[in-house]
Amino acid sequence: MSTAIYSHPDCQRHDMGDWHPESPARLQAIADQLIGSHISDLLDHREAPLVDPADLARNHSANAIAIVRDNVPAEGETYPIDGDTSLNAWSWRAAQRAAGAAVAATDAVIDGEIDNAFCSVRPPGHHARPVEPMGFCLFNNVAIAAKHALDVRGLQRVAIVDFDVHHGNGTEEAFRHEPRALMVSFFQHPLYPYCEPQPITDHQVNVPVPAYTKGDVVRRIVTEQWLPALHAFQPEMIFISAGFDAHREDDIGGMGLVEDDYAWITQQMMDVARLYARGRIVSCLEGGYNLSALGRSVVAHLKALAEL
Repeated sequence: MSTAIYSHPDCQRHDMGDWHPESPARLQAIADQLIGSHISDLLDHREAPLVDPADLARNHSANAIAIVRDNVPAEGETYPIDGDTSLNAWSWRAAQRAAGAAVAATDAVIDGEIDNAFCSVRPPGHHARPVEPMGFCLFNNVAIAAKHALDVRGLQRVAIVDFDVHHGNGTEEAFRHEPRALMVSFFQHPLYPYCEPQPITDHQVNVPVPAYTKGDVVRRIVTEQWLPALHAFQPEMIFISAGFDAHREDDIGGMGLVEDDYAWITQQMMDVARLYARGRIVSCLEGGYNLSALGRSVVAHLKALAEL
């Protein structure tokens, strides 16, 4: 297997404050664990480009883009978007790199340059609505990449898999009326963003779970609800919103997953991708705020993607 990892130093320059859990240290923790686990040299490291403005506009309104682009503060200052989302001097550039990584990975996978990819980028994306940034997220990286695959590259069906502890409300909204995209997820409820769960449909299987849910329950959800939907849909490509804050050591959420659970979920998606999608998977970092647990979980995820 050829697995690429996309990142860029600009993604570490976006900083919402020393107090903020969505910190630059997250990407460094991942890089350190990849080196410590001796798999970094086995991956194809690629630089995240800036996103094409047309790809941003495919998922986000002009106003949503302007909120980020036009409010970048001076060096050393911050601009608050909401109570837990803000901009610094590097945020616009970092957001362009994060979305650009997802699109570049999508093109590389479709073109057969690589089998799959992980985008080690920030800011994360799955809360970003088509009309506004929110919840640590500026632009919805996975949604942008999935729409690029459909509308630019001509794929007919894509699946989006979200295993973050929080509900991927922005992604759900972006594809609620898009039959070419299947979204499957689980998320702790109630928890931010405190949206009422939507009814499960043929192309949205988003499953709320209570706090303290552990891996055995999640594996049943994947086996009994996600996999039947994925097999019925037969996606031509799979996108993963890879949040690792459902880990038992992560205080942001209250679930009980461990590294083996992330590896197992990833393996199930690999199996589906082999059947219908020529193995094509692009995964993008979402949450995960305990630095040690985050690094270890990403290693488990990447080992499954790269079959190491």
